[in-house]
Amino acid sequence: MKKANPTILALDLEGTLISNAMSQIPRPGLHYFLNRCALLFPRMVMFTTVREDKFRQIARLLVEENVAPEWFLDIEYINWQGETKNLEFVPAALVSDIVLVDDFEKYLHPGQEAQWMQIDYFDYPYPDDDTGLFKVLQKLETLVVA
Repeated sequence: MKKANPTILALDLEGTLISNAMSQIPRPGLHYFLNRCALLFPRMVMFTTVREDKFRQIARLLVEENVAPEWFLDIEYINWQGETKNLEFVPAALVSDIVLVDDFEKYLHPGQEAQWMQIDYFDYPYPDDDTGLFKVLQKLETLVVA
């Protein structure tokens, strides 16, 4: 990730913010991470392989359990197709203005690798002391302030 002052944060869901769409275990520090990112980025979007209706169910549960802020219910959802997460699917945005936080390199669109900020995969046994979100937040804060 080399571009300074990005204005859009694209977030993956499974393995990044939660375990997966089946078990839906929130990653430690999720609420704080999301709120801090909302202060850093004027626009945040959900860029996931999970269908929007399922994502909205998961978001509702996370908010009800107070592990995600209320605004997360209405986060912009990116509808996309293909084998990779092509950031050109983000409406009214330049690819160079987007940071994609994702755990899975396979979904990177060719030529957009510089926009990727890798996060460690949140995996079983889903440790309570996982620091993946905090590590990425530190990188995001440095990137935005730079």
